[in-house]
Amino acid sequence: MQDYEANYEGKTILVTGGAGSIGTNLVRRLAELKTNQVIILDDLSAAYKWNIPSMSNVLFVQGSVTDDVALKRVFHLRPQIVYHLAAFFANQNSVDYPQKDLTVNGLGTLLVFQYSQLAGVERVVYASSGCSIYGSAAPLPLKEDFMSMNLTTPYQITKMLGELYANFFYNHYGLRVVKTRFFNSYGPGEVPGQYRNVIPNFIFWALSGMPLPFTGTGNETRDFTYVMDIVDALLRAGFYKQAIGQEMNIASGSETNILEMAERINKLIGNKAGIARAPGRVWDTKKRLLASIDRAKSLIGYEPKMDFEKGLENTIRWFRDHWENIHRDADFPPGSSAAVQGLVVQR
Repeated sequence: MQDYEANYEGKTILVTGGAGSIGTNLVRRLAELKTNQVIILDDLSAAYKWNIPSMSNVLFVQGSVTDDVALKRVFHLRPQIVYHLAAFFANQNSVDYPQKDLTVNGLGTLLVFQYSQLAGVERVVYASSGCSIYGSAAPLPLKEDFMSMNLTTPYQITKMLGELYANFFYNHYGLRVVKTRFFNSYGPGEVPGQYRNVIPNFIFWALSGMPLPFTGTGNETRDFTYVMDIVDALLRAGFYKQAIGQEMNIASGSETNILEMAERINKLIGNKAGIARAPGRVWDTKKRLLASIDRAKSLIGYEPKMDFEKGLENTIRWFRDHWENIHRDADFPPGSSAAVQGLVVQR
């Protein structure tokens, strides 16, 4: 066991949004590291009980980060480290429900920081979004010293707001906050739906024998990051002192063409339905995404390890193993077809 992993033995950890795709993988890994207790706070608005790890040192509390009663309950258990992953995800969802986005991602984040400061938490790791900070005109690869105020969705605005609150609590109260900027996560644990990421949606439609709806020109790229690489980065961010007060990209550091990725998924699954053209979204202005991960390498020793094709195979296997639950809970509008269902290809 490496030093940063041994750091968690015997500790009490709070993971807000711990029933989500990244959260469940993080919770499982923390529980394996012999923590005293891993507390999940999640309102299940975008997650499912069946996906929560059933382990003796995992405690699930159903509640929202906007609810003082729920926050008092989990902080009464005296967590030493807080991972704030809970969010109203993602771009199109925030366009459709901007007030809900502001309440959860704005007020909810403020409350988590307030309770963490009052409870004397050792460290808070905040899940930010690389696609939210840099806007659509940043030079590639995206680096942490560049930011843009020209944002195109409420989700992007409130994710940046979370970082600004993190800076305030760090500078004013000395709260030890680390800001991790995620890029297009994928892997086991994410149930597909209208507001979910593109890879689980593509896998779901491919397994259903449906065409994969494509909204671009064929030249669009994203920086897809396997969920367990993100988990490793989060564990590191909760340990290394030099990360405190810093922001860092958590990505693969490689560019993947979305159309080629769709064709690869169809091939891996054996889906003969192919690709279908679908209308684009007004807010979807980023044609390419590629993150620099030099700062994360320097500060916390982060090094993504998962090969993209292997990561896709692992994700497809998880879908097959949990198909009954996934097929039941996939959240798409009634009567919608694969050619018109919404996609989320930005994080």
